Amino acid sequence: MKAVIQDLEALREIQPMQVEAYLKAHHWHQQEKIADKASIWTQATSQGDDFELLLPLKPEILDFPRRMGEVLETLSLAENRSQLEIFSELITQAKDITVQGIVIQMQTPNHDKLSGEITLSGVIVNKLRKIQAELFNHDYILAIKAYQERLPLSCTGDLIKEDDTFILKNPHNLTLDETWQN
Repeated sequence: MKAVIQDLEALREIQPMQVEAYLKAHHWHQQEKIADKASIWTQATSQGDDFELLLPLKPEILDFPRRMGEVLETLSLAENRSQLEIFSELITQAKDITVQGIVIQMQTPNHDKLSGEITLSGVIVNKLRKIQAELFNHDYILAIKAYQERLPLSCTGDLIKEDDTFILKNPHNLTLDETWQN
């Protein structure tokens, strides 16, 4: 059974430019552009199947998430992969998301204030990933404790993917799971 993405908010976060880059990298060909509203892409497979998809280009359009769901459905059929796998390659941002993980690295703290960068190992879209964040004051102290005691922590923020790196911007509501058994 293959996972199907139905979360409209998650589908709204897919950036059309990211999908275009993905399509080009996977040998799809743009056939037509409909002003600034959409583009039509096709791919012929070695089995003789032809696939066509309509890529919406304006996220502010009301049915954008539904159309992006259709893009994932077509890509899933064409590549014989789950939508979740494809979605994990397309997602470049997620607003106000809670991530959970283990602190695996702490950079040298800033010498002029109580803050520093940390790296978490956490699950994002069904895959274990490294997540970087800069924490301040009490949150930074909690991260040190989590690192030293190997406690899982959770934190809410805006997740952004830059190249192959996930960065948690505006982190807040950091909590430790102190019931974790080492």
